[in-house]
Amino acid sequence: MRPENKPRPLYRKVNSRTHNVRHGHGGDYRHERNTKAEKANESHLGSMHSGHRHGLDYTPLFRFLLSRVGQDWNLTFGEAVSRIDCVEPIFWMVALRAEDRESYFRCGESSYFSKLYVDEQNILQLVDPTLVADSMKPFCSCCTHTLNGERFGLAHSED
Repeated sequence: MRPENKPRPLYRKVNSRTHNVRHGHGGDYRHERNTKAEKANESHLGSMHSGHRHGLDYTPLFRFLLSRVGQDWNLTFGEAVSRIDCVEPIFWMVALRAEDRESYFRCGESSYFSKLYVDEQNILQLVDPTLVADSMKPFCSCCTHTLNGERFGLAHSED
C-alpha cells in the first residue's frame, strides 16, 4: 500500500494478459528456428525479447507535463523523474533542441500529444499553441483518435 504523502507514479500498467492482446510480437523467430537456413541466420543467438518494455502507459506523465506549461523546467523535470521508472518517455514529448521541435507526436496507435520545448528562460512551452483537436485529421475511420485526450475525427462527429 502507498503511504499517504507519496505522490502517485506518472505511468500505469496496461492489461497485457487479456486474450488476443498483441504487443508487437510478430512471431518471426518461430518461423526461423529449426530450418536449414538456421546456420546462416544468427538471429537465434540473441535474446528473444531484447529491448521490449510492454505493459506501461505514460498518459499520466504526458498530462502532467501539459499541466506544467509555463512553469520552470528544472522543477518540472525533477518531479517527473521522481515519479517514473525511466527518463526516456519525458523526451518523447519535450524537445530540448530546436531541430527536434514538432507540433505533436504519436503515442500508441491513435493517441497524439502536443510537443513541448524549453525556452531560453528555462520555461516549458508548447511548440504549437494553436494546435487543437479539431484541426487534426484521422488516418483511418475505424479508430478513436485523440489529441491530448480530446477526441477528433469521424468517431467524434458520429456522437
